[in-house]
Amino acid sequence: MITQTITPTTHDLGQFEVRRALPSKARTMVGPFIFVDEFGPAQLDQGGGMDVRPHPHINLATVTWLFEGAIDHRDSLGSYSTIRPGQVNLMTAGKGIVHSERSPESEREGGPKLFGMQTWLALPDGQEEIDPAFEAISDLPIVEDQCAKAIVIMGKLWGKRAATTTHAETIYAEIHLAPSGSLPIDAEAEERAVMLVDGEASVDGEALQLYQLAVLKPGQAMTLASEKGARVMLLGGEAFATQRHVWWNFISSNRDRIRQAREDWVNQRFPEVPGDSEERIPLPEGEPKTVSYP
Repeated sequence: MITQTITPTTHDLGQFEVRRALPSKARTMVGPFIFVDEFGPAQLDQGGGMDVRPHPHINLATVTWLFEGAIDHRDSLGSYSTIRPGQVNLMTAGKGIVHSERSPESEREGGPKLFGMQTWLALPDGQEEIDPAFEAISDLPIVEDQCAKAIVIMGKLWGKRAATTTHAETIYAEIHLAPSGSLPIDAEAEERAVMLVDGEASVDGEALQLYQLAVLKPGQAMTLASEKGARVMLLGGEAFATQRHVWWNFISSNRDRIRQAREDWVNQRFPEVPGDSEERIPLPEGEPKTVSYP
């Protein structure tokens, strides 16, 4: 049973679109997920690419998951990783981190492809100011039969657990359904939602709409099914009892902490990104979108 449907806000960035389902006026979080973006599918111009300049985060973890294309990640810890489909990049900001995301040079000549998900996880009470960290994991559990395949990106689903670090109880998976395929959705997570990103699918007979976030009734086992084939993202986890505040790239349970982060970014007190320190995204004036893209 679907209890809430969230239509994302679409941002047209010229060569591709970003659809933001969370945070929204209707709902702020599903489990620890406080930010859910779907972007593409897109074919960028030859010689061009995506260039998200260095920008800061606090008190959250970012999760990047691609269906198509590649992104170079660099951060102030000195991490460098080329994200590709099948690999999850988890960057824990904790007390503060800076990173950039750009199309690899090797992809630009032919025109980069871009299709995937960018999500943020709020860190739980008592862990918001942990040390920053980064990991890239490609050895992820796969659950499959003849008509269904699921990649467990984070947490435990269908009896298998991903090695990806979780700070709060989290579930995250990419599900592929062949025509006439179906898959049960575990009922254990306190909060769950699904997003159809390709094809057509339904939950217990209720049709999913492309790119909408469908929040599922807690505690009820359900079946995801497709007549023609589909790609669906499943996400959720434990409900947070403490409110989280969001401003630009900053998330915290403490508004004063966000104000401090704003001052720190303006006064260049955040660390630089090795290999990508010549430019950065300035603090927005007025009330910003949650995150700035180029």
